[in-house]
Amino acid sequence: MQRLYINPGKWDKSRKEQLRQGLGKKIIAEFVIWRRGSLPGLVILILVIVARLSGWLQFLEWITLDALLRWRPQESIDERIVIIGINDGDIRQVGTYPIPDQEIAKLLRTLQTYNPRAIGIDIIRDIPVEPGHDELVTAFRDIKTIIAIDKVLFPPMAAPPTLPSEQVGFADVIQDKDGQVRRSLLGTPTSSGYRFSFALRLAQMYLAAAGISLENGTRDPDAMMLGETELPRFLPNSGGYVDADAGGVQVLLNFRNSREGFRTLSLDDINRGNFPASWIRDRVVLIGITSPGVNDIVNTTALADLQPSGQIYGVEFQAHTVSQIISAVLDRRPLLNVWSDRWEYLWIISWGVLALSVGRLTQSSLQNLGYVSLASLLLLAMSYGFIRLGWWIPVAPVLLVLVFNGMGISAFAFYKYDRALKSQLEVRQRTIEQTFNRIHNQPMQTLAYVIKQVQDQDLSSEMLVGKLQQVKQEIWDVCEYLKRDSLSQDKLNQTKTLQLGNDLILDLELPINELFYAVSRHTLERDLPEFKTLKIKVLEFAAIVEEDLNFEQKRGLCEFIEEGLCNVGKHAAGVTRLKVIGKIQDGWYSLSIQDNGAGMRSSAEGHGTKQCRRLAKQLAGEFKRDSISPKGTLCELTWRLARRKLDLRYWRKRV
Repeated sequence: MQRLYINPGKWDKSRKEQLRQGLGKKIIAEFVIWRRGSLPGLVILILVIVARLSGWLQFLEWITLDALLRWRPQESIDERIVIIGINDGDIRQVGTYPIPDQEIAKLLRTLQTYNPRAIGIDIIRDIPVEPGHDELVTAFRDIKTIIAIDKVLFPPMAAPPTLPSEQVGFADVIQDKDGQVRRSLLGTPTSSGYRFSFALRLAQMYLAAAGISLENGTRDPDAMMLGETELPRFLPNSGGYVDADAGGVQVLLNFRNSREGFRTLSLDDINRGNFPASWIRDRVVLIGITSPGVNDIVNTTALADLQPSGQIYGVEFQAHTVSQIISAVLDRRPLLNVWSDRWEYLWIISWGVLALSVGRLTQSSLQNLGYVSLASLLLLAMSYGFIRLGWWIPVAPVLLVLVFNGMGISAFAFYKYDRALKSQLEVRQRTIEQTFNRIHNQPMQTLAYVIKQVQDQDLSSEMLVGKLQQVKQEIWDVCEYLKRDSLSQDKLNQTKTLQLGNDLILDLELPINELFYAVSRHTLERDLPEFKTLKIKVLEFAAIVEEDLNFEQKRGLCEFIEEGLCNVGKHAAGVTRLKVIGKIQDGWYSLSIQDNGAGMRSSAEGHGTKQCRRLAKQLAGEFKRDSISPKGTLCELTWRLARRKLDLRYWRKRV
């Protein structure tokens, strides 16, 4: 007995090669899907980036910044800063407005007795307000810790004329286009020289007691540095800003998030002494107007629980700026930083790729929405963490990318192209199967007949040549079929037709019983040896509601009949009677081919039998091939019909 030995190493090598080829095909297919399916998502990503570069997203980015600042936990009061707010009650008690110079001078003298480090007067005093102007001038000359204000931007306002420039700082406020204030101007060149802000002057005076002076930055020479703390300079495209006016030296404001960020006393409290001396000693004291009627208001939505909502007094704004500088230098409280443009857009693109990946993995709008919602929550959590560390990162553009993809655009696109690719593969696989069936049912059948006759020595030379010429013609027919298939542009029509041989094309939209009859008649006309002894042919086919079968199932059933009849013509020696019947019973349809020939010579399953079993599986039915007594073979395919409304008409043909 000859034994067959298998080389394991060779098998492993072959198997690995197959795996590599399979992996390569999967990678190529995935690349095709990504190249096509990612296009809508990439368009969205590009549009969002273009919108951001154009400044159309500034408003959204400002809103998200304010929201993140509001969400921070409450901070403690900055005890180094005290606000003396002259309110409506103080104005009524004084009896006039503006507050006379006499009252301001008296307040300064009282505060000086408590030894504050710096006193800031956030009240314009460019002209005398009698009575008491001389007293105020004397107080300005005697108290060296006073810082007064002027304004250098339009409209400009002068400082008190008797104060030296070192004791004057501008109090100008820069508003964004939405009317909110998010940054502070610390220094700017003017026609009279370089000027520093009111808040910076006060912070300088307070820190000077600790030996900390103002210098130029080390990383950014145009920035300001106090001690080891460099204040990050605001640039035209910082964070969500686009082409903003970044003249002078500006910084983003990291407001102190507290319901009462600073201790506040009234003018009457100072006059009566209703406060501990420790509240003033060694502190920064800011004097300003806290009356709604004066309209010294700054708009901000970066602070929670404001009354009225979204508004603080000008003196409070100056206090926040002073506190930010001092706290950053002494407490390492975070200042607001931003990434460079390169890192910001890399961040946005990375989230865009993540959204596309989610769309590719889910391919379901509902699942995509769920995953994108989780990604959005993760983004907000990360942004919240970054803002607490002092970093303002892009949020709004990333959310837009995620939201648009969450609407299922990417998932739908990937699903569409994935299905298109699978459809192409299915068409290709169907063409291969149909070609194989044509080869099996025509030239292979003829060759099988030739081989059988040669083995039985029952074939003359002339007949052999004729059969070989027939094989040649049938092979050419297959080639013509493939050529027509490759040149055809109407794939839809191809799925609706079935070609038998080179001379019959059946429309699969015809009723199934008509198709069964046409296939049976055409196959029985073929020159197969055992058909010559047939005397009785019975063809009966009950009709089926057409919605029960699709075109592919119709094609498979027709090929089942062709295959079964070809087997009879090749192998059923001495056959005289043939029945091809399709009948309905108890909601089942059985399609059978029965002959009384010599019967099956082998139990081995060939291509035709395997094809029949695949068809039975597609129809959720059963296939059997049995020998019958006393002789003959039965091939039967049975499946359940989807509907009870059956067409009881049938075609019957007896020959």
